[in-house]
Amino acid sequence: MVSRDNSFSPAEERQGTHAEQNGFRLDIEGLRAVAVVAVVLFHASVPGLGGGYVGVDVFFVISGFLITGLLWREVSGTGSVGLRAFYGARARRLLPASAAVGVVTMIAATFLLPPLQAPTVLYDGIFSALYVSNYRFMLDGVNYFSAANHLSPSPFLHYWSLGVEEQFYLVWAPLILGVTWLIRSVRRARKSPQSGVAKTQRPYLVALALVAVMSFGMSLVLTDVVPAAAFYSLPTRAWQLAIGGLVALAARHWRRLPALPAGIAGWAGLALILLSCTWFSPATPFPGTAALLPTLGAALIIGAGCATPTQGCGRLLGLPPMRAIGRISYSWYLWHWPVLVLAPLLVGHSLGLVARLITALLSAGLAWLTMRFIENPLRFRPSIRHSPWRSLGLGATATAVAVCAGLALLQVVPTTVGRGAPRKQLAVTASPAQEGAGLDAYDAAVRQAFAQVQTALVASAGIQSVPSNLVPPLANAALEDKDVYLRGCMRDFLETGHPECASGDTASATTVALIGDSHAAMWNPAFQQLAALRHWRVETLAKTGCPLLDLPISSPLLHREYTECEQWRTEIINRLRTEHPRLVVLSMWRGYGSVGWPSGFTSYDPAWLDSLTRMVHQLRDSGTQVLVLGPIPDPQSVVPVCLSAHLNDATACEPQRSSAVNASGIAAEAAAVKSGGGHYADLTDLFCTADRCPVIVGNTLVYFDWNHLTLEYSRALSPVIGTLTDRALAQG
Repeated sequence: MVSRDNSFSPAEERQGTHAEQNGFRLDIEGLRAVAVVAVVLFHASVPGLGGGYVGVDVFFVISGFLITGLLWREVSGTGSVGLRAFYGARARRLLPASAAVGVVTMIAATFLLPPLQAPTVLYDGIFSALYVSNYRFMLDGVNYFSAANHLSPSPFLHYWSLGVEEQFYLVWAPLILGVTWLIRSVRRARKSPQSGVAKTQRPYLVALALVAVMSFGMSLVLTDVVPAAAFYSLPTRAWQLAIGGLVALAARHWRRLPALPAGIAGWAGLALILLSCTWFSPATPFPGTAALLPTLGAALIIGAGCATPTQGCGRLLGLPPMRAIGRISYSWYLWHWPVLVLAPLLVGHSLGLVARLITALLSAGLAWLTMRFIENPLRFRPSIRHSPWRSLGLGATATAVAVCAGLALLQVVPTTVGRGAPRKQLAVTASPAQEGAGLDAYDAAVRQAFAQVQTALVASAGIQSVPSNLVPPLANAALEDKDVYLRGCMRDFLETGHPECASGDTASATTVALIGDSHAAMWNPAFQQLAALRHWRVETLAKTGCPLLDLPISSPLLHREYTECEQWRTEIINRLRTEHPRLVVLSMWRGYGSVGWPSGFTSYDPAWLDSLTRMVHQLRDSGTQVLVLGPIPDPQSVVPVCLSAHLNDATACEPQRSSAVNASGIAAEAAAVKSGGGHYADLTDLFCTADRCPVIVGNTLVYFDWNHLTLEYSRALSPVIGTLTDRALAQG
């Protein structure tokens, strides 16, 4: 969020003319209101404002303008920058309010969030207090618009922009000082006069222009390659701050604009920002070239305001209601997101649009209280304001309090160990049909294996208390994703090609290829056991978010066409033609095209079914048998997190079969696979009774997240999967 260095004391607030004469910009105060309202309404999911997140980009431009202008005025007047005073002012202005909101948010999260989720949020709070949460989210691959985030968003996610701002403050003053030193060094080498060194503007313009060009180029590249890095990091956002700085350095040129061109420029800038808010969506590749619209829009408004701050759109932005919102913009930004995230937990249900808007207004009330009792008293108290060391001490104390609060709260998070009676492990003893037996024998083996699992499901449905011997333990469940990704055997979003990932008897004449996305990889533990028992060679060929279907696909995480997936598919098909496995097992997620995962097609739709038929037919033509595994049910929650909040009522996390299973889609897939000459396995009865889908079977946790099986449940179902593969091979 933005510094308010053009803000004023409470006494000056009552004297608008006096403040304006001292450089206060009413239009910038109003521009803050536009930015914060856009962000708040976007986070409140108001229809028609899918691009409201660009309000943060507007804040970046404002920060670049104000901070660069402040530093330039000081360096041109004194020849240097008082770093203690500069950083002290930033600390006094920003850190106490941020720490206060952070501490309240951490306390609320500790008692409102499920125990398994609370520690992650507390660590988010600690990193946010240290202003490096943007890199935490970046390294964790957190997508600001991710489909998964809606299940358990962090109430500190919005602090990423504060991290960018604080990092900007750390490097910008040394940058200005470095340019000043360089000018002096060059003049000294040339034996030129040193007088007026700091008043030479051109080198500073060149430095900021270089920063803008390099940063923008990096942003363009990483938006396509590593979107999380492009979105969260200072190097890829610095160009927006530099644009604001260039406007500040060119302010005297802007002031020469006649009123009419300045008015047109200001209104055009406001139009660009509003267009961004309404035209963009979470699917828009961002920042990339899209960020030019709000960035240039903000620059035009600020530049035009240098000439006519109270004319054109400045007249609108300077209205008292806009300025009032602008004054609380920083605190409102701090409060709105955690309140929106935690309010549903407090009331016990999700919020509708009206309730979200009321919640946003309540957060504005908290913002006013924060400004009134924390921000202003600490900012304007003479004993602090006039002492850089006390200002720095205040900021350090606020940060230390927030960090220590987070560390202390980690110690009071409730444990997530089940307290229910121990339960027996799921054990399936399938007897494979004898080689050469008729198909009836294979069908009978499948029915017998399914029946055993059904018996265990019926016995497990309605379990109240999480068993004390649950495997994997809830606290360890999230670690299983590392094994699902098979240590390189499942290709990531940006990887193509595929290494040799074979298990079992690698010299066997029977090769079974398990192919698909992460929903193929999650079955690898089952097939590894089968490979050892059947003396098969099992090869796992999987790629994140990439079903083996010839459909044009886009990635909501990469925000572009998923070309790596298309290339990987081609390579895998060519590889299968060369290797000629006896059986290809296809498995894939059925959430493509769902809310938050726009992929260019939708699971079960006609294009999906036609592509499935074509793929099966193509594989059959190459001489291999094909088995398509049906979908697993949608648990409709992050299961370990849900269970940690319902240790004494696990049924609260059990979805209804009717809502967790798409029966008509499964039937359509079965027909499509049969049409292509393959075999289809409806797996629903391995997860659901007639009406419910337990998330614990025996003592085994079924899901380690919101859509993947645990290694333990995959292995437990290995005998059943074995009967299905035996039948598919026998029908060749």
